Amino acid sequence: MQTTKQLILVDGSSYLFRAFHALPPLVNSKGQPTGAVKGVINMIRALIKGYPDSNIAIVFDAKGKTFRNDVYAEYKAHRPPMPDELRSQIQPIHDIVRAMGLPLLIIDGVEADDVIGTLAERACEKKIKTLVSTGDKDLAQLVNEHTTLMNTMTNEVLDHDGVVAKFGVKPDQIIDLLALMGDKADNIPGVPSVGPKTAVKWLQDFGSAEGIIENADSIGGKVGEKLRDNFDQLRLSYELATVKLDVELDVEIDQLHQQDEDKTQLHALFSELEFKTWIKELEDQGVVAEAPDVSDKSADAAPADDINLVPDLLDYKTITTESDLNELVKILNGLKSFCINLECTKGHFLNSQIFGIAVCAEIGKAFYIPVALDMDLAETQLNVDTVLTALKPLLESIEVAKIGYDLKHIKHVLANYQIKLDAISSDVLLQSYVANSVATKHQLDEIASYYLSLKLNDYSALLGKGKAKLTPQQLPVDEFSQFANEKVDFIMRLSLHFNHMLKAEGQLAGLYRYYEQPLVEVLQRVERNGIKLNSDLLRKQSVELGEQLLDIESKVYELAGEEFNLGSPKQLQTILYEKLEIPVTKKTKTGQPSTAEPVLQELAEKYEVPRFLLQHRSLSKLKSTYTDKLPDQVQQTSGRIHSTFQQAVAATGRLSSTDPNLQNIPIRTAEGRRVRQAFIADSGNKLVAADYSQVELRIMAHLSQDPGLLKAFSSAEDVHKATAADVFGVGLDEVTPEQRRGAKAINFGLIYGMSAFGLANQLNISRGDAQGYVDRYFEKYPGVRTYMDETQALADEKGFVETLFGRRLYLPGIHAGNGMIRKAAQRTAINAPMQGTAADIIKQAMIDIDHWLSIANLEARMVLQVHDELVFEVAEQDLDLLIDGVMFRMTSAAALDVPLVVDVGVGNNWDEAH
Repeated sequence: MQTTKQLILVDGSSYLFRAFHALPPLVNSKGQPTGAVKGVINMIRALIKGYPDSNIAIVFDAKGKTFRNDVYAEYKAHRPPMPDELRSQIQPIHDIVRAMGLPLLIIDGVEADDVIGTLAERACEKKIKTLVSTGDKDLAQLVNEHTTLMNTMTNEVLDHDGVVAKFGVKPDQIIDLLALMGDKADNIPGVPSVGPKTAVKWLQDFGSAEGIIENADSIGGKVGEKLRDNFDQLRLSYELATVKLDVELDVEIDQLHQQDEDKTQLHALFSELEFKTWIKELEDQGVVAEAPDVSDKSADAAPADDINLVPDLLDYKTITTESDLNELVKILNGLKSFCINLECTKGHFLNSQIFGIAVCAEIGKAFYIPVALDMDLAETQLNVDTVLTALKPLLESIEVAKIGYDLKHIKHVLANYQIKLDAISSDVLLQSYVANSVATKHQLDEIASYYLSLKLNDYSALLGKGKAKLTPQQLPVDEFSQFANEKVDFIMRLSLHFNHMLKAEGQLAGLYRYYEQPLVEVLQRVERNGIKLNSDLLRKQSVELGEQLLDIESKVYELAGEEFNLGSPKQLQTILYEKLEIPVTKKTKTGQPSTAEPVLQELAEKYEVPRFLLQHRSLSKLKSTYTDKLPDQVQQTSGRIHSTFQQAVAATGRLSSTDPNLQNIPIRTAEGRRVRQAFIADSGNKLVAADYSQVELRIMAHLSQDPGLLKAFSSAEDVHKATAADVFGVGLDEVTPEQRRGAKAINFGLIYGMSAFGLANQLNISRGDAQGYVDRYFEKYPGVRTYMDETQALADEKGFVETLFGRRLYLPGIHAGNGMIRKAAQRTAINAPMQGTAADIIKQAMIDIDHWLSIANLEARMVLQVHDELVFEVAEQDLDLLIDGVMFRMTSAAALDVPLVVDVGVGNNWDEAH
């Protein structure tokens, strides 16, 4: 019987990669990755629920090569092999889809796109309305009067006009567009230097790729020359980009409908994967689990006993001869993993030198290799080149897992010696951070004490003090060797402890494995890339700031009637509260009149001196922190600033920047923006800044599921304006700038736990009016109030909250007897899931973008991360491709119920790009 129902064709391979990269990494108790399975099935279930009157078929790529590889051997050749943790999840997805009774199509020799194209063509012939659900822009070529496209990332549905609006060309020109631009991911060559803008313009002028070829002589410049030199490549690219519409299939359109579910099989599959919510759903429907095989004892085996981390004896050795070194290499070659720690000189990672290498083969068994930095020691210690030459194959091997503490720094130092540390496994610093970000400050001695009650010996007393103080490498080798071996042994023990601990909490093991661990490689590259600085511009600004500060001081002295130290709280108290007789509004804990910044800001509304003092503090901090210091922090070897991005500092998962800190440069002041103008691109390059828009508010909408907020974001409304219209009871067109400002303060204030009192101060209104705003807000957005109440209750019960991706944020003050501490923890409980989720999202985006840049043929590099912003340096000819690729990966880094929006700017300097 011919069907008239709408047909939905699901690009299962697109769903698979989206789920793997964009959803929380999950691992069951057996260590089996399950996140992609859950993500794909969740999306299919949502599709069934959202389109109950449609037939749905799922299409996946088959294993092996396709006909396109016969046409062009290099097709997709640059793609790395599929990760094992993703490959292992494909079969369970296929099994579940079949058990759900859905048609599953996998055809050898072609891609899922070709199967979808063929089915869409056949449905079109029967005039059946068809919806293609995919994240692949290539399938926009299928759109016609019967076929529409739905983006799996945003749920955006594209018909003919939608394709034109999004791509600038008609659906029947999409193949031409792809052929001209090429596709770095699929290794479709395209025409060199032709980006989206050029391709669209040519197609608007000449209609098609063949039309462009016919009129190629009329296209001038270098890009015209490249076009004329690459006709064959353009035609090849056209063939590769064309979706087949005539694949031989053994199924007819009217057979693509859902059969009855095999609920018993689903129960078994969900039980294996440990999807408890779905298991409960089935059991609520009366589905009973099949009786387990009593011969299989693994199902009810007791959990693993606590691992023994106390060795029977300590075997610490010092390696000082080549024969001993060769023996050590033999030992390490027989291992699947080993622990490494470097003893290095202090200073910037680009200049750090190794004076000792410690390795641990198993707990209690460690080796220290001192290497000579001082020529006087060369006879008793091995040469660093000799040691590293022997160890390099092991350090670079992808077969031998590396364990350590702060492996990013170790990678940097080894890179100074042209060694690429590979196969990073357990980084104790990051494992400690994932386990509990606030339990310690994640220094090695602290975490060894906190988790294992081990005390790391302190050798600082041996170094002495003052002018006679020694450097560690000047200590007797036997004394320092004991310390270095103990340290690497403790790191090994901690790694075993954390592996066991995180595995017991599946989502924490996944968070470490899929977020923090791969980010080590990404951040190391970003740090090594650095960013160029115009030091002359900053030095000029420093002089000008110095003159401004002197001018402000003169004005203050004149108003005060005398000179005094503007940085002295005691002298300020005398001037402000005694001489000028300004009323005291707040006192310090010791009962002295306060001169803190919030107090001065309040007084600045009425008095000149506090206003000048605030200006002086702001400019003075800018001068001392940035314009004076930054030029001195440019590395001579690269001519660039190389900041360090810390993964294990901020409690919420955010990255922080040190040496120098580039995340706190003011952006709202003209002088702060001038500092950003000093961060520049190399000649022929541009800086690109890509910034998530209102990401925490969007996360609030997703977490709270408040219909009003979801609607505002999904409809691409100005959310602050929409909030103002709701809170103040006026039409969108009637919202005043003042009302929008108030709504913005409420939107952002509430996610940081701001009270009506705080809102009153910020908006300079009465507390009663502020409370009225808050009450009306919660009336219009009740889901937000419910989310806040439930989150605080959960925090009170568990002592922690979680991000969307399973990161735990512990709240040590949630049960504090001190009311101020307890309320602060309650406010943190509300904001931490949003700020932490935003941190997880941008980390995922960085990992995806870094991977893409590593295989794409672009002259581009990531150079900065600042909260919700990523900054890139890119060659001008690759600008459009970079922007497209970055925006796609940032907006698809998480699957929220509202779209992620990214604002992109371009400029010669950071200020222009922001």
